[in-house]
Amino acid sequence: MELHGLLQTFPKYVKLFIASFVVVLSIGYSTGLLFVRQTQSVSPDGIEQNYLGNEDIENVKVMKFEKGAREMLTIIHTHILSMSFIFFFLGGLLAMTSIPKRWKAFLMIEPFFSILITFGGIYFMWMGVIWLKYIVMLSGVLMTLAYFVSAGVVLYECFKNKNT
Repeated sequence: MELHGLLQTFPKYVKLFIASFVVVLSIGYSTGLLFVRQTQSVSPDGIEQNYLGNEDIENVKVMKFEKGAREMLTIIHTHILSMSFIFFFLGGLLAMTSIPKRWKAFLMIEPFFSILITFGGIYFMWMGVIWLKYIVMLSGVLMTLAYFVSAGVVLYECFKNKNT
């Protein structure tokens, strides 16, 4: 069964349903990014301090303490599971768009690697492999770019006239 371009053939109410889902999902994803920014984890050093603490640094605005094992496992567990579902649903919708298959395959599969690299990297950084903070930062950025490009493509195809 060929899915390429299928999204454009759906009735208007189905496309509005899909678009509503993607908009609300994007608001939720963006809220998560705002939380990351709020915790000052938008830089490699901020990522390190968020998980390993900063109590040894003088004159910090917000004192942070190293996360415990239970807290780390909870963070990693919930993020890997929830983000897998986010990218599974978004990838399923993306599969029905008319973008080139190579781009589609990349945008559908890459986020799963980024999820593992990002949250696996956070765990191993917490275990002492500090240089992984740079890899965590890059994979998180790539995952976010893949999310917003995918969401944008799906929304575009929902409102694109099927004759164009």
